Amino acid sequence: MQQLGDARRGKLADNMTGFGRALRRAGVRTDSARIALAAEAAMLVGVDRRPDLSAALEAVMISREQDRGVFRELFDAWFRDPELANKLLAQMLPSAEGKAEPSKRRPRVREALAAPRDPVPAVRTEREVDFDAAMTASDRQRMHHADFNALGAAEYRLVERLARDVALPVPTLAARRLHAAGNAGAHSRMNWPGIWHEAGRTGGEMLRLPRLSRRTQPLPLLVLIDVSGSMERYARLLLAFLHAATRRAGRRDVFAFGTQLTDLTPAFRIADTDAMLGAAGEAIADFAGGTRLGASLAELRQNHARRLTGRRTLVLVISDGLDTGEPEVLERELQWLKRHSRRVLWLNPLLRYEGYAPLARGAAVLHRHADAMLAVHNLNALEQLASSLASLMRCGR
Repeated sequence: MQQLGDARRGKLADNMTGFGRALRRAGVRTDSARIALAAEAAMLVGVDRRPDLSAALEAVMISREQDRGVFRELFDAWFRDPELANKLLAQMLPSAEGKAEPSKRRPRVREALAAPRDPVPAVRTEREVDFDAAMTASDRQRMHHADFNALGAAEYRLVERLARDVALPVPTLAARRLHAAGNAGAHSRMNWPGIWHEAGRTGGEMLRLPRLSRRTQPLPLLVLIDVSGSMERYARLLLAFLHAATRRAGRRDVFAFGTQLTDLTPAFRIADTDAMLGAAGEAIADFAGGTRLGASLAELRQNHARRLTGRRTLVLVISDGLDTGEPEVLERELQWLKRHSRRVLWLNPLLRYEGYAPLARGAAVLHRHADAMLAVHNLNALEQLASSLASLMRCGR
């Protein structure tokens, strides 16, 4: 079946099915029931006017706001005007003057409209797939600086795998408990019970002077990740990154927030990252919805205040700051969070824009109370996150 057909020759049903499959390739949630509704809607409104047909199909096939732009671009390319198709074809002929302008479509739309590739042979091994993931130096450089929100579906899956290999050593602090450290330097102290014990075994001679020093332990970590519609493309990838990067950390508590607070700590105890993402997807009921950070922090204070260990907890708030709640509530809850934590760091993907300023109401309140604002919009930013955390903790209390 060709990707593009002509409805005037009785191919409307095939076109609807192919269009639904193209939407799925572009990452839009569309099933056979929606495609059947789309065909019925097309029969009701007719195909005389493209705006009416587009509105009818969008009403039954799209349920998320962030998918509307993808749908409209893909609709225009799929059910295109024959005269426009002829013009685009003429630009590709050798006699055409000048060069055609590069496509401005979204990567998801370009990938969905690309010609189908030959299936990968079954004999291809995982080792060969990993070798392809290494890419060339220029490809790797481009992937490291590509914004997560601008990636195609295949590129997104590859970058998600690469993000799991990025290390994030959690800063440590001196614990209260001591341990035998031998000659540990000036910061250690004499282990007098150990000295007398050994002297008793050697007839009162002190042949060795054991010392004690404090143990070091990772800071308790509290992660609050925004799963609203504007953060959808970042949330999954950053969850995979944090699950792998903080695997060896001490205590870590993870919560997702949108219109409500969801505890993802049980999901993060699962060793496999893909299984964790599946469990997190089942637990989050408000994925790709709105953002109410103030109300979510209030629920954290009322029901999960013990997750904050004294004033030692490092809090990572991953959000674009586009909060729809009342700024007074957010102000009050952030003040409480600051009093009960060591540091509150805002990881903001909107720092990908040069000259970004937190002018929205929620973003302004969050910026005022956060100890620092760091970028997390590409692989390069994730790699720099570890050194930034270490320097911020050295400058802190």
